[in-house]
Amino acid sequence: MRTIIHAGAGATAMFIIASFWGATLIAELFLDHAAVAAVKQAIVYGLLLLVPCLAVTGGSGFVLGKRWPTALVRQKQRRMQLIAANGLLVLVPTALFLNGKAIAAEFDGLFYLVQGVELVAGMVQLMLMGLNFRDGLRLRQRAS
Repeated sequence: MRTIIHAGAGATAMFIIASFWGATLIAELFLDHAAVAAVKQAIVYGLLLLVPCLAVTGGSGFVLGKRWPTALVRQKQRRMQLIAANGLLVLVPTALFLNGKAIAAEFDGLFYLVQGVELVAGMVQLMLMGLNFRDGLRLRQRAS
């Protein structure tokens, strides 16, 4: 059951981040400032679901990792530390900052600089989570 919760929370978190990333890109490339502002607001509200999903993923991964003290598990745990740091130190602050700028209709150079940082950090987040997902599947195959 723990593995199902872990995988479900991780997959949900990946889907949410990918949705944030895709919505941002579509709004920036094809829509107006009002749509960009709406996306930034939705991302902030989406954090209320994303943060608990990441916490459940990290916590359940920590518990599950105790059962399999392997190099692959240690690698997943190191990645999870990077995922947590990237989320808390880059993604959450940039989301809040960009939402504030969008509400104020301040689509200036600083907005787009921070937007670029957010998009790169989001892609890094997805790549790290994807590697952990892949390694989780490998661990699951070994256990079967």
